[in-house]
Amino acid sequence: MKKLLILVGTFFYSMLVCAQEFSNKVEDSLYREDQFYIGVTYNLLGKKPMNLSQTGFSSGFHLGFIRDMPINKKRNVAFGIGLGISSNSYNQNLLIDKDNLANSTYTILDDNGTFTKNKFSTHLIELPFEFRWRTSTPTEYNFWRIYTGFKVGYMFTHTTKYKGDLGSIKHSNISEFNDFQYGLTLSVGYNTWNINIYYGLNPIFSSDSLLEGNQLDMNAVKIGLMFYIL
Repeated sequence: MKKLLILVGTFFYSMLVCAQEFSNKVEDSLYREDQFYIGVTYNLLGKKPMNLSQTGFSSGFHLGFIRDMPINKKRNVAFGIGLGISSNSYNQNLLIDKDNLANSTYTILDDNGTFTKNKFSTHLIELPFEFRWRTSTPTEYNFWRIYTGFKVGYMFTHTTKYKGDLGSIKHSNISEFNDFQYGLTLSVGYNTWNINIYYGLNPIFSSDSLLEGNQLDMNAVKIGLMFYIL
């Protein structure tokens, strides 16, 4: 009886070890990282024309899903492609309005005037593409990461709002906004905290947008934090 118990115990122990090894092998061969993201950014305007300045806090909120596709045996190098949404505001002193012919006009607000709100907001559907390097393992969830990439966005809606001496002015979906936005991305960090940077490669406004006869070449620059979830 004792020998039978030892034999049964040895059998189940062997099965447990084999099951664990099999589980580890499966885990090693299938695990993926960072497939959901949530981010918050401080939005800046690059290539601003003279006398244009930002006022208040311009924020951005970003969330989405990225399919992680490891390309090496250790699975710590990968490509990522995803889908997300982004909401952004830019507080500044550029008044965007319409003339009597419904054409868009752009005016730098005088420092002598007063306004409580002047901003434009954009909402985009985005396609991020990333090249990913990290120090992760199947059992290590706190690791360093460097993700570089490219992001393409479609601006499905945008608004401009002004409140001040001139009253309340609001416009939606002005044709001079560039519907497609694209730029470079970089996320660097450890564990939960990751610095995220986006640099727009094309202007927010189209070539038809003129300020005092000059084209508005402003691009979006976003700096903030990105949080990744499996």
